[in-house]
Amino acid sequence: MFLVGEIGGNDCNYAFARGNSTEEVKAFVPDIIDTIMKAASILISEGAETLIIPGNLPIGCSTMYLTQHHTLDKGQYDPNTGCLTRFNDFACYYNSKLQDAIKDMRVRFPQATIIYADYYNAAMLFFESPGLIGFPKETVLSACCGVGGQYNFDPRRTCGKPGATVCDDPSLYTNWDGIHLTEAAYKVIATALLSGEFTHPPLKLDQPRFETDLNMVA
Repeated sequence: MFLVGEIGGNDCNYAFARGNSTEEVKAFVPDIIDTIMKAASILISEGAETLIIPGNLPIGCSTMYLTQHHTLDKGQYDPNTGCLTRFNDFACYYNSKLQDAIKDMRVRFPQATIIYADYYNAAMLFFESPGLIGFPKETVLSACCGVGGQYNFDPRRTCGKPGATVCDDPSLYTNWDGIHLTEAAYKVIATALLSGEFTHPPLKLDQPRFETDLNMVA
C-alpha cells in the first residue's frame, strides 16, 4: 500500500500568502493533479497494487490562513465553524478535480486499487463539532504554540521564537504551531480514515466504525 501525497498543498499555500486570487490559484490546480497522477502511474508501473491519494484539508480553518486573511467582513466566515469560506470552497474545488482524476486512473489501471482519502471531511469533524471530539470550542482554531493575535499566531514570531509560548495541554488543541496540526487532531483524522468511512472505496481493515470510537479519540 502506497500513500501518494498529500502533494501540492504548499503550492497553493505560497500562492495565497503571496496574494494570488482564488481564480489564479485554480488555474494551476490541473498541473498539481497531473503531477500526482504521474507519480501514481509510475508506482503502478513498478507493481504497486493499492494506492491512497489524499485530498486537501479545509484550509479555511487553518490558523495561518485565518491570521493572514483576517477580515472584518463577517460574511466571509462560516457562522458555525468560524472558518474562511472562500478557502474551504477552494479546497472542495481542488478535491473534486482530484477525485475526477482518480476516477480516470481507475479506468486506465483496473488492476490497481486507487483509494481517495477524504482529509477534508475527516478534519471537519473537529471543526464542526469540537466538543463531541473532545476539543474546547475556544481553542479549536488557535495555535497551541505561538504568540499574539486572535489565533495565537504571528508569522514573524512562530513557535520556538522569542516570546512564543506553549499551551499547557496540546491535546486540547487541533493546531500546534499555526501551520501544522497537533497529534490529537491527526489522531482524529487517522481514526476516521482507518474506519473506512472517509476513504473511497473504503479501506478494508478490521477497525471499529468511527461513530462508536469517539471516546478513544477524545
